[in-house]
Amino acid sequence: MIADPTTHEAALVDPVLEQVERDYQLLNELGLTLRYCLETHIHADHITGTGKLRDLTACQGIVPANATAPCADQYIEPDQVLRVGAIPIRAIETHGHTDSHMAYLVNDTHLLTGDALLIRGCGRTDFQGGDAATLYDHVTQRLFTLPEETWVCPGHDYRGQTVSTIGEERRFNPRFLGRTRADFVAFMGSLNLPNPQKIMEAVPANEHCGRVVVTSAVELR
Repeated sequence: MIADPTTHEAALVDPVLEQVERDYQLLNELGLTLRYCLETHIHADHITGTGKLRDLTACQGIVPANATAPCADQYIEPDQVLRVGAIPIRAIETHGHTDSHMAYLVNDTHLLTGDALLIRGCGRTDFQGGDAATLYDHVTQRLFTLPEETWVCPGHDYRGQTVSTIGEERRFNPRFLGRTRADFVAFMGSLNLPNPQKIMEAVPANEHCGRVVVTSAVELR
């Protein structure tokens, strides 16, 4: 959650359906007005809370340019800046994990990386139009070129680590350290990861801002 303490405007990045009540309660407790729900990408491992929060707060649901989500209020373009009160949020195009992905640089100090860059890792590139070479280029040329002290806040926490910095990841992230572009592509192609458990439910739901899509079959006798 990003909020301006003066104007009490707020944004949520990658809200999760199961946490909507928690987030809505916090908004009310802090007296915040939710202006935006920002998605870094169309997720395959959870269902977004954007649709439900939009119903509760009349906020705007925003997804990256080129994402398949006709329900969105706005498609954010690379380098576009949204403002929550006086706080700027700049979109940085980081395709590669999926074919439409944005990281968000908040106030020039905190980078919300979604699944493009994780702490000592990165997102997979083997489905949803992912491309390892593109991810390598975007992380090394667009994220690792930010100031070293920039905080890194990823979309997932797999090892009990929730915050890093650009300097740390540039020096210690084993996915990128010492690897050429070709090395990275070969490594990512060798991972053989299972699909996320919720992929068949989550992707179509997230293309509809969190509304679960129910398909019906006609029984033939």
